[in-house]
Amino acid sequence: MLTIEDTAIPAVKIITTRRFGDERGFFTETWNRRRFAEAGIDLDFVQDNHSLSGPAGTVRGLHFQSPPFAQDKLVRVVRGRIFDVAVDIRRSSPTYGRHVAVELSAENGRQLLVPVGFAHGFCTLEPDTEVIYKVTAYYAPEHDHGLAFDDPDLAIDWPVTRAAAILSGKDHTHPRLAELPEYFS
Repeated sequence: MLTIEDTAIPAVKIITTRRFGDERGFFTETWNRRRFAEAGIDLDFVQDNHSLSGPAGTVRGLHFQSPPFAQDKLVRVVRGRIFDVAVDIRRSSPTYGRHVAVELSAENGRQLLVPVGFAHGFCTLEPDTEVIYKVTAYYAPEHDHGLAFDDPDLAIDWPVTRAAAILSGKDHTHPRLAELPEYFS
């Protein structure tokens, strides 16, 4: 059984799968192609990614891949907590430039479905946070792009300032939305 919650941007979904718990812990089925398809999410995931961020305040993103290697993502946390963000970068979309932000944690078991045409990123809220996400296209370095996480035009209320954020060298150099080429129409 799974629960699908709508967000302020209809294409982005929060998904929670049922947990079966006892004194040992819990069991949950985080992905079942048939059940997800029956619920209207019929995606062909081809790769799983796993990241570990040591310090709290680590920001990864905002990242996306351009066509023909654009990716849907299904994001979840297996240890710790994150502030997870999806930004609509589809120029013809009525929600272009708007975002969805949600807290995902190992404890709440929520997953965020980030569709093609969205930049994705997160900030860790606890040390040693581990994030796992499925994608629908293989990694293609020549199609790997980013968007400045702290672009004021996005108005994302990040839990960390740029000065305090721990970023990769690449994530320091991403353009603002106004400077981003049109990858998705």
